[in-house]
Amino acid sequence: MLKRDTASSDSQATTMRHRGSDVVLSIALVAMLAASWLLAGHLVARVPPLVVAAGRTAGSFLVLTAIALSRWQERTQMRAVLGRGRTILLLGFLGFFAYYAGTMLGTGLIGASRVGLITSLLPSMTFAIGMVAFGEPATRGKVLATMLALSGAVGYVLVDGQGSGPGVRPFDGATIAGGLLALGGTFAYAVYGYLYQKHLSDLPTMAALPAVSGAGAIMLTILAISSARLSGLALADLAELAVLGVALTAPVFILLHELIRRRGPLFTAALSLAVPFLIRTGEWALASKGPPSALVLLFLLVCCAGVGLTLAGGPRRIRRLV
Repeated sequence: MLKRDTASSDSQATTMRHRGSDVVLSIALVAMLAASWLLAGHLVARVPPLVVAAGRTAGSFLVLTAIALSRWQERTQMRAVLGRGRTILLLGFLGFFAYYAGTMLGTGLIGASRVGLITSLLPSMTFAIGMVAFGEPATRGKVLATMLALSGAVGYVLVDGQGSGPGVRPFDGATIAGGLLALGGTFAYAVYGYLYQKHLSDLPTMAALPAVSGAGAIMLTILAISSARLSGLALADLAELAVLGVALTAPVFILLHELIRRRGPLFTAALSLAVPFLIRTGEWALASKGPPSALVLLFLLVCCAGVGLTLAGGPRRIRRLV
């Protein structure tokens, strides 16, 4: 009896430690996601958005590659990943080039909080793509939840979004273009999730991510060099780019996959619902925007409620995101 009680107490203590570490990882993930959007929004105010996109992707590539090379299993599997050249190029284009180009260009036009909210539509958009293009079963509730999330995001962008420059109205072309760019980048990442699951799910994540992120970094760098002037970059800009890629973007990838492994994709995707609120609060705290109005908060809640209802269908659909 004493041995049984001791084993039971040890099991409970282990469970509590795991739960405690999960809480710490969850808080770190949400905080880093919000911080990465705030820093990206700060950078694109003075650095070309495509340079920000290329810099953060290159920084995360270096960190992910160093981690993969330091592990024997991932190091041996990286050769198998490199043998799938067409897949790597396609996934690098969708998951890094299109996603970061669209979201960073969108951030330059409508700001970090609007783009952060649009990217939180990822679970709902993944469901819609799966239903239309991949034959995933749909329910009336999921369709309505997706429409609710989209309507909340559109309302938020139009009410709280302002294009850059003085005297710009909420419904101007810059606001619409910024929203469409962010939406397009999020759409590309949703398709990336399905294709990643189909073509690379048999390999360790840390073995595949360096090649995919490297392909995206090369594409973004070529585009940034050809379309933006790099001569005006200050040392402070380069330092902030390094922080964005090395200290924020790469750790987010690692934390995301670790939480998916521990708690499942449904729990991990639900954490993203807190990010738009933190971004908007951070912009207010940094005095880059005023306090959110009641209507802005309402649209935020509507969007997050729609995404939450989409997630309520279970983890099988959300697993496509990794």
